[in-house]
Amino acid sequence: QVHLVETGGGLVQTGGSLRLSCAASETIFSMAWYRQPPGKQRELVAVITSDGSTTPVYAASVKGRFTISSDNSKYPVYTVYLQMNSLKPEDTGVYYCNGRRGSSDWWGQGTQVTVSS
Repeated sequence: QVHLVETGGGLVQTGGSLRLSCAASETIFSMAWYRQPPGKQRELVAVITSDGSTTPVYAASVKGRFTISSDNSKYPVYTVYLQMNSLKPEDTGVYYCNGRRGSSDWWGQGTQVTVSS
């Protein structure tokens, strides 16, 4: 059973920065960050592959402000980060880490990010 644990959420002012971490119990080929704004559906934020075979993909709304990266130096733990800069109130929501391998799909518990205006 794969476990994903997110950390790093919090309250920040407009223009500030936060870094989210997602620690996976093993390396997963495709890892992504999603977010769910208040009253809205969950949406994809960024995706990365463990072997670097594809360029990370970002939602248009975060491109140029957010950066997804990964670290397997503490094997078997595989950590994926989301560096969020120039935060805006519309970035507010619960951020979820997602791992996907073949037909298997895993989710973290979510971490709250609140950007005040």
